[in-house]
Amino acid sequence: MSGAEMLIKALRDQGVEVIFGYPGGAVLPIYDALFQQNDIQHILVRQEGGAVHAAEGYARSTGKVGVVLVTSGP
Repeated sequence: MSGAEMLIKALRDQGVEVIFGYPGGAVLPIYDALFQQNDIQHILVRQEGGAVHAAEGYARSTGKVGVVLVTSGP
């Protein structure tokens, strides 16, 4: 099991259902693991700040954990 697969499993085990973010070089292995399963939904955003606001809004409105996954940059 890869580190990326362990991360996705840990998120799933904690009840995470949605991740907000965008893929890039530094996190592509995590995205590969994310897209090989069907338990966690990914919502594509265009900018890090937008992902954080979306995750916060999700957390406040649902009471569930809001998770952000973005790449390093620029």
